[in-house]
Amino acid sequence: MSTYRSLLTTKPDFRRLWLGASVSVMGDSMTFIALSWLVLAQRDGTAKLGLLAVCYTAPVLIGGLAAGPVLDRFDKRTILIADSVLRGLVVASIPLAAGVGSVPEWLPFVVAAVYGLLKMVPMAAVPAALPDLVAPGQRDAANALESVSYSLSGIIGFTLAAPLLTMLGPANLLALDAATYACFAFALMRIRTPLRPHPQQIEKSRPKTTVFRDKVLVGTTLAFMAFNIAEGAMTMVVAPWLAKEQLPGNGATLSLLMAALSAGELLGGFVAGAWRPRIGRPAAIAVVQLVAAAGILAVLGTPHWVPVTAAFLIVGTFSAPMTVWAQSLRMERVPPSQRGRVFSVFRTMMQATPPIGAALVTPMLVAGNLPAAAILMTALAGVPALGLLLLRENRMPEMDPGLQRIGGHRDDDHDVIIAAPEASRER
Repeated sequence: MSTYRSLLTTKPDFRRLWLGASVSVMGDSMTFIALSWLVLAQRDGTAKLGLLAVCYTAPVLIGGLAAGPVLDRFDKRTILIADSVLRGLVVASIPLAAGVGSVPEWLPFVVAAVYGLLKMVPMAAVPAALPDLVAPGQRDAANALESVSYSLSGIIGFTLAAPLLTMLGPANLLALDAATYACFAFALMRIRTPLRPHPQQIEKSRPKTTVFRDKVLVGTTLAFMAFNIAEGAMTMVVAPWLAKEQLPGNGATLSLLMAALSAGELLGGFVAGAWRPRIGRPAAIAVVQLVAAAGILAVLGTPHWVPVTAAFLIVGTFSAPMTVWAQSLRMERVPPSQRGRVFSVFRTMMQATPPIGAALVTPMLVAGNLPAAAILMTALAGVPALGLLLLRENRMPEMDPGLQRIGGHRDDDHDVIIAAPEASRER
C-alpha cells in the first residue's frame, strides 16, 4: 500500500491523469450497457449484437495505426484533450437525438464505430506518458494503478448502469458518459509536466523494426491477441445473450457479470503491482493466462448465475496481471522516442481482435449452442499461452565503450540499454 500511496501523493500530474482517466472509463462502462440495450430493443437485436461488437472494436485497427506516429510527434496532453472533447460530443448525439424525437437505429452503431476509431488514443497515450510522470522504479505500481483504475471504474460504472438504466433510460445514460469525457479533459488541462515528443536518441541508420523483432514483446502480444478474441466474444456477445436469454434479471444480470469481471481485474491488478514473479514475466503471464482460459468454462453452469458470475470473476482476476507485467516489459525494452508508435501498434493488434471472437460465437448463440462457444473461447485463450513458457525475459546486452563509435548508448533516465544493430541481439 505504501508504494501506491507514495506514487499518488508525490506525483500530482500522474494523479491527475489517473483520476481523469478513471472517471472517463466509468462512463465508458455505462456506454457499453446503454448501447447494448438500445440494440437489443431493435428487431433481431440478438443477431445485431455481433454487428455492434464489430463497430465497437474493428475501427481500432485503423485508428490505432494512425495514433502512434501522432503521439510521437505531438504533445500527448493536447491529443488526449482533443480526443475527449470529440468523443464526448459523439456520445452526446444519442441523448440529443432522443430529446428532439427518436434515436435512429443506425446511430448506436455509428457512435460505437467512432468510439472504436479513437479508442487507441488514450490506450496508447496514457502508458506512453507514464514514464515521463513516474520514476523507473515506480512503473509496476503505475501500471497496476492504471489497471486498477479500469477495473474499479468498471465496477462502479457497471454497478450503477443497472439502476440508472431503469431510472433514466439508455439515452440519458449516455449523457452521463459525455460528461465524464469533459471531466477527463479538465484533469488533463491541469497537468504541468511536459508530455512533448522525445528526440531521437539513436542513429537514423538503425532499423526502425528492431523493437518488433524482440521475441518477448512479439510473443506476449500474439498471445494477448488470441486471448482478446476469446474475451471479446465473452464480454460483448456472450454476456448480453446470457443476461437476456438464459439468466434471470436482464439488465441487472449483465451489470453483475461485467462488475464481476472488473472486480477480478481490480484484485489481479493490485496483486500484480505489488509482487514481481520470480519465474520471469513471460512465464508468469503464460500461467495466469492459462488459468483465465480455464475459468471461461464456468459459463456452462447456466442457467445458474453463481458459476457464470464466477467465470467472469476468474477471467478478470487472472487477466489483469497479464496487462501489468506486459506493460512494464514494454516500458523497459522500448526506446522513449518510439513509445507512442510501439504502444499504439501492439495495443492496436490486441484490441482489433475481439471482432473475430464476436463473429465466431454469434452464430453459435443464435443456434443456442453455448457449449461450442465456451470450448472455442477456452481454446483460443489458452493454447497460445503455452508458447510463452518457452520465452525468457532477457535484457538487452551490456555495452562496452567501443559501442559508442557505432551509435550505442545507455539511456540513463529510463534505465534501458539501447544498442546499435550489431549489439542488439539478445543473449
